[in-house]
Amino acid sequence: MTKKILLVEDNHDIANIISINLSMLDHKVQVFNDGAEAYRQLNQAYDLAILDIMLPGTDGLTLCKRLRKLQPDIPIIMLTAKSSELDIVTGLENGADDYLTKPFSVLELQARVKAHLRRTQQKQNEDTETKAVLSFDGLSIDANLYQVSLNNEQIETTAKEFELLYFLAQQPKRVFSREHLLDEIWGFRHEGSAHTVNSTVNRIRAKLEPDPANPKWLKTVWGVGYKFSG
Repeated sequence: MTKKILLVEDNHDIANIISINLSMLDHKVQVFNDGAEAYRQLNQAYDLAILDIMLPGTDGLTLCKRLRKLQPDIPIIMLTAKSSELDIVTGLENGADDYLTKPFSVLELQARVKAHLRRTQQKQNEDTETKAVLSFDGLSIDANLYQVSLNNEQIETTAKEFELLYFLAQQPKRVFSREHLLDEIWGFRHEGSAHTVNSTVNRIRAKLEPDPANPKWLKTVWGVGYKFSG
């Protein structure tokens, strides 16, 4: 099925290569080379977004935050010429689901796009089913409404934050490796992808935990992964 993909990349050659290869997958790609121009079009409905971090006009992180508010469930892939942990974590903390460091393989990008779109479709199919509402000492996780509340106050989460929290909370006290979580929530794994899981957990803690440094709900099991302590 044809999907509409937003691509914001200031390098015309890279943008052209990406656009051609995603069009080969039968997707419609809307390309912008300027961040400010793309920002004005974010009210359109997209199925997936690919954003370069360094852009003229408006940077990719600003676009990411805005797009995440407008479309909470859209998969967002960040492109960066930098490979430092800080740049990667910053992108993820601003709402990105994934990242690719330049130079990257077009086949790798195609695989990531397929995985994200597949996960989104699975979620949409699952949304038609009635699911459990999980409750733990003031914390409520409603999979039917994709809603989290703590002491009757609603907590805003991104789609991936909710999916990770719900998955862990379904099996309290069970420890899951980062690799397992990547397979379940993101549908793939790649080198350095532990940052994706770690950053998502940190964002959930910042929203839920009174003291994120000493979490009550999401516990780190050093050398293994994470567990939900219900």
